[in-house]
Amino acid sequence: MADSAIEFCSDEDLGYRRSRTRFAGGKGLALDESYRLAHLPLVAPRHPGVTPSRLGTFYAMGRHPRVHSLVIPIPDELLHQSSAYRELDFELRSAPFAGKIAWNLLPRRRAKLHATLCGSLATGDDVPFFDAWQRHALADIGPFSVELRGLFSGNVNVGRLYLRIYPEKRQGESVLKKIQRALGRRVTDLYVVGLWNLTNDLDPSEAASLKDIIERWWDRPLLTFEADRLWLLAASDDLVLESEVTEVISLAART
Repeated sequence: MADSAIEFCSDEDLGYRRSRTRFAGGKGLALDESYRLAHLPLVAPRHPGVTPSRLGTFYAMGRHPRVHSLVIPIPDELLHQSSAYRELDFELRSAPFAGKIAWNLLPRRRAKLHATLCGSLATGDDVPFFDAWQRHALADIGPFSVELRGLFSGNVNVGRLYLRIYPEKRQGESVLKKIQRALGRRVTDLYVVGLWNLTNDLDPSEAASLKDIIERWWDRPLLTFEADRLWLLAASDDLVLESEVTEVISLAART
């Protein structure tokens, strides 16, 4: 249960409403180009809409050179113990578009659920380096509380469905922005946990069903937990099917 003294960021502090999918009444939902390049080859490689590669990118059938990012790990066991999450999962499995979700991917990704905090820190064999001052700054910020809400579909990578992170707010500011600034990285306001992937476009009735689920679950908390560590995660695809945690960075104060 959340500490009543903790204040979480609101939609006014974050960019979710600005960045959500705009459903057109009476129309279906088409997988966008970025999804067909980076995700669809991994979930439905024989789909005629797959973009195998594109000039100016490093993607080849959804895979790319190894990239390191700093991420917030999501405790999968706690998530699956949440009655609200199980209710949402059941609703999705019962939805008209359930047959177009790549359910087989979920078990493969359970140990790597995360939200990206600082993306693309290094590529190839290079490993990101945080100096003593930066690590001290992280320890000063310390563990922070997170509330997960769902469901979310964005205006990029249309076809992937997420949960949304609402981080703790301290001194009027998101603690995640404090971390990004402490590390000298770009400040962002979107922190999503990718879980479900569509394998095909949705027809108008399926799209209407998804829109309804998103709207009804928008303000519903699924899980509140304390994040006491970050991961350096190296991945060769955007679904982290080929990935490893190269470092666990504790946020606990050093003694």
